[in-house]
Amino acid sequence: MSLPQPSTGASRPWTISALVGGLARLFSGRRRAAGAGEAPNTLRAAAISPDYARLVNTLPDPILVVSGSDVEDVTGRRYIFANPAARELLRMDHEHGLLVSAIRDPQVLETVDEALFGGIPAECIYEIAGAQAKVLRVQARPLAEASDGERMAVLSFRDETELRRVERTRVDFLANASHELRTPLASLSGFIETLRGHAREDEGARDRFLGIMQAQAERMSRLIDDLMSLSRIELNEHVPPDNEVDLAAAVMDVVDGATLMAKARGVTLEPHLVPKGAACIVGDRDQIVQVVQNLVDNALKYSPVGSAIHITLEAGLTAAQAAAGRRTDVARLSLLTPDHTAETYAVLRVSDEGAGMARQHLPRLTERFYRIEGQKSGEKEGTGLGLAIVKHIANRHRGGLVVESAEGRGATFTAYFPMRAGPPAPAVAKVS
Repeated sequence: MSLPQPSTGASRPWTISALVGGLARLFSGRRRAAGAGEAPNTLRAAAISPDYARLVNTLPDPILVVSGSDVEDVTGRRYIFANPAARELLRMDHEHGLLVSAIRDPQVLETVDEALFGGIPAECIYEIAGAQAKVLRVQARPLAEASDGERMAVLSFRDETELRRVERTRVDFLANASHELRTPLASLSGFIETLRGHAREDEGARDRFLGIMQAQAERMSRLIDDLMSLSRIELNEHVPPDNEVDLAAAVMDVVDGATLMAKARGVTLEPHLVPKGAACIVGDRDQIVQVVQNLVDNALKYSPVGSAIHITLEAGLTAAQAAAGRRTDVARLSLLTPDHTAETYAVLRVSDEGAGMARQHLPRLTERFYRIEGQKSGEKEGTGLGLAIVKHIANRHRGGLVVESAEGRGATFTAYFPMRAGPPAPAVAKVS
């Protein structure tokens, strides 16, 4: 039997449509090949072309061939062939058995009946609950009827879990972005209308309103900048950087620039850094600076007057050491763990003495626009995108992100990045 071949440039959906004809020929002779005393729902190996069976078994998509003879006999539906992908997905021990023992979802069973007894292609969505929940698109196609009148159909399963997650993220992102932009825009429109009306000649009100309008315009500008930045980062997130970055120098650049703002807020910046050149990582310098800037800005927003922000840098740590907590009095959560562990990491920790956060808030900190109700963030309200940007940059750099916090005990954010090949000996942090 000749094997079906995909057309040039075709995507994965060719597999099912190209195989239906072959499967029909393959299984229509099943009853003729079976012995007289053989159970009617047993598939004999003699009826399968070894080449074709081998092809179906190597497909990444789970595939079942099901049969049934009586529309009223629900327990008569059987799967008579299952490739390894289907057996793994549905946790089946054998290539044949009762269909209801493998799939109990009524919608899927109804889809099977449409193909078996209606003779028409059908599809549905099958959601598998559990710790590793999945969303699958099930397609059922009728096959040629066997010589004894038994009906058959082929089922294919396409995993759309990630596709659905991305779509939900996109919808939520658009909704949140629209809301965040609409708020300052409505404020601007309201003040413009007021200034064109009864406040036209009120100089005091005009100055006050113009100041508020400027603040709202700046908020919109920051939001748009962060949205554009996040979009650019996500676009290249799958491409790891290949430049060398001195993390200590990047941290000092940020500290030098933030010192005046910290002093204006009555907050002290206390860097504890390794010498320059001792924490060289593989990275994109602009993005690394953005990580440091966002973490320091975040700490400044929530630091009370008279408090200190500790910025600590270490080098030559293992992945376990980098992600390990430094405090025993707070909750700790890894917000990002590297898929591939490097030999050594450079580690940046930014700790504040602010109000801190309850444990239930920690998993959502890197969600876009997520804010903790009731917490104030200083004079300038943030965009809610800073930590999301940090996470995506750390992910592009094959690094990690950890948070430690508890209510009333401040917060510590740890970002760690793989060091260049042949790192220097571990360096001890010192106060600059």
